[in-house]
Amino acid sequence: MQKMSPKYNIQWLFHLLVPLFILSLNTHLSKGSDTIYSGQSLVGNQTITSQDGVFELGFFTPGNSQNYYIGIWYKRAPNKTVVWVANRNQPISSPFSSELKLFENGNLVLLDQSKTRIWSTNSTSKTSNSTIGILLDNGNFVLRERLDFSNVIWQSFDYPTDTWLPGGKVGFNRLSNEKQSLASWKSSENPEGSLFSLEIETDSSHILLWNGTKLYWTSGVWDGKVFSLVTEIALDYYIKNLTYVSNENESYFTYEAGFPTFFTRFVLDVTGQLKQYVWGKDFPQWSLFWTRPSSQCEVYNFCGSFSSCNQNVPICACIEGFRPYNPAAWQLGDHSDGCVRETPLQCDPYRGNDTFVVVENTQFPGNSEGIISVGNVEECQVACLRNCSCTAYAYDNRCLIWKNALFNLQRFQSHDGSGRDIHVRVAGSNVLVTETNKPKTKKKTKWIVLGATGVFLTLSGIILAIMRKRSKRGKGSGIGAVEDSLVVFKFRDIRNATKNFTEKLGEGGFGSVFKGTLPNSYVVAVKSLKSLKQEGEKQFRAEVSTLGMIQHINLVHLRGFCIQGAKRFLVYDYMPNGSLESHLFNKSSSVLDWKTRFNIAIGTARGLTYLHENCRDCIIHCDIKPENILLDSENTPKIADFGLAKLMGREFSRVLTTMRGTRGYLAPEWLSGESITTKADVFSYGMLLFEIVSGRRNSEIIGEEWHEYFPFRVASKINEGDGVLMTLLDNRLEGNCDVEELKRACKVACWCIQDDEKVRPSMGQVVQILEGVSEVEIPPVPRFIRGYGDGQMQSAFVLQSISESSTPRP
Repeated sequence: MQKMSPKYNIQWLFHLLVPLFILSLNTHLSKGSDTIYSGQSLVGNQTITSQDGVFELGFFTPGNSQNYYIGIWYKRAPNKTVVWVANRNQPISSPFSSELKLFENGNLVLLDQSKTRIWSTNSTSKTSNSTIGILLDNGNFVLRERLDFSNVIWQSFDYPTDTWLPGGKVGFNRLSNEKQSLASWKSSENPEGSLFSLEIETDSSHILLWNGTKLYWTSGVWDGKVFSLVTEIALDYYIKNLTYVSNENESYFTYEAGFPTFFTRFVLDVTGQLKQYVWGKDFPQWSLFWTRPSSQCEVYNFCGSFSSCNQNVPICACIEGFRPYNPAAWQLGDHSDGCVRETPLQCDPYRGNDTFVVVENTQFPGNSEGIISVGNVEECQVACLRNCSCTAYAYDNRCLIWKNALFNLQRFQSHDGSGRDIHVRVAGSNVLVTETNKPKTKKKTKWIVLGATGVFLTLSGIILAIMRKRSKRGKGSGIGAVEDSLVVFKFRDIRNATKNFTEKLGEGGFGSVFKGTLPNSYVVAVKSLKSLKQEGEKQFRAEVSTLGMIQHINLVHLRGFCIQGAKRFLVYDYMPNGSLESHLFNKSSSVLDWKTRFNIAIGTARGLTYLHENCRDCIIHCDIKPENILLDSENTPKIADFGLAKLMGREFSRVLTTMRGTRGYLAPEWLSGESITTKADVFSYGMLLFEIVSGRRNSEIIGEEWHEYFPFRVASKINEGDGVLMTLLDNRLEGNCDVEELKRACKVACWCIQDDEKVRPSMGQVVQILEGVSEVEIPPVPRFIRGYGDGQMQSAFVLQSISESSTPRP
């Protein structure tokens, strides 16, 4: 054979390698690209990134899971915030033996190691080898014609998973006859669609559903600007142009981001709650901005079968005699499988060993059946035992039974008397039978007989103590006879004292306050609660159960109460100087000098310290604001209005409760619907302290424009010297103040409103700092108002815009 020259060898090698190189360009992605071309595949750690680096698409695995998925996530956001998942219900085991390939016919397909189709866009192009897939900076992944960008073949925004991004859609596609709905992940490590979904109704309202049938929240009807039950959406400065689009092809809602420097997204969370998050360049993590429903236990069947949802942590707990069906998923927050029996039932009313455990203070689940022929609790128990499908019973003036699985059981806290007892059937071997497990016939009958005097039962011990003190002192019925005791007033005494309620002092969200004079000439303030049924009754009980048991120089003194049918009255010491609000914001009132203001700030802090640290049960006030700080004749501050207060046992570090309080004073953690601590009051106190310094509302509105946000002014100027600091003072004081006290007040206020509750001081520490006992450094500017300095003024009003005032200002 003739030997080839080196020249020909090189030429032959060149002709061989060039086609291979060109082929490699067609089948592998170039680094940093935002596009997949026909014939290319994405494998292993390869990703594509949107043009400005906002979003990234590729294989990912959530948490400690061993499964892999194709998804889209924020590239620069903290952690890996996934916003869309392709194969959420069909994971793969390895990204290196699988590939995401765009075929020449315009179909994007995910293939596993055996080349089996796992997921596909099911799209086709009219022209072969002309399709590209491009990831946009709004998070939308689009398949479109290479030479005609307007010809969109398929896009991820038409198929949302759990996240609704600006520019995205939720609604209905008439061409494909498919809903564009959200379905939450099953757990933090499993993106499979859960039973919780967000859909759009025909009346354009947003609804949250469990299992596609059970509605547990609705936004109300859309009027073109706001939803009837979510009016605060108009104040959401992180979104704009919320629009409902309806045409022959589709009907959907979409929106735009309010500011280019802030990212926002709506997510149907694993909790079943719809949440809005916000993130900016300086944020260490996503900030929760809005949540509905605000209480976790309002989410239907969040805890699954034979489990109870409660307002403490942990939220879900199996009923005694039951255990989690899937312990691993339970630990990850997926409670959908609920709990199962540890031991099967005997189901024999005569020879079986079934018994009942009492779950106290509950809200009954739905789907109960009434048995008319049963006359007492013992007969009700027997009726349940005779029915193999009966799993629980309750006797509440009539016999109620539940069959098969028990769902959506909610427990109230021990001091909340609005719940009732339910008896759940279990195998006798699981439960030690005690008096608690037995039917409570006599006890139940007693409650029924005395039910009309419910609050009297709760306070019977107090009334007895009053009577004993009266008998010992022997000083008649004058107020001095029971100076330190709670008095049960008769309605005619209340009516006579207030001269038939003629001198009104003010009016608030829950009722009116009247001035009155007792027979011994002692002046009082009588609050007449509005008839708000359950809410009014809760406020009444909260006031009595807190103020009735405690006394402090900086807490308003509750003298007594009166019950007249459905009417409720509370009798307090009269505060001749009214509320702090009337002095700070009413320009016609007398001006409080700096010394008085500073003493009010310290006194209020001492009162909160007592509530948080010195009572038998920790008391979180939940509504600290100038309207609820009353002043006596010496301008000593008295914290008032405990209608929203929350009692927390010393064995707990936090408590879960629905959002309460007044907008502008709510801490960020309220917005998440999660458990809170005493630091929620600390935040409100910080906002109050700002207003004591400035003599006006933190945010004053002129027309429809935000004029100024005072906390930002303080946080940004606190380190600029005494001269600048004096400009923050109420100009009515004409500069007359102690500069060191002013500096301490401003520092404390800024520390109190920090985003992270762990960074905020306790109220005891606040007192020490204000009194000069402890020193404190210059605080950082809180994250929620930091955007103000970049011209994003609206970011400062997160707390103003989304909280619903439970107690409107008088």
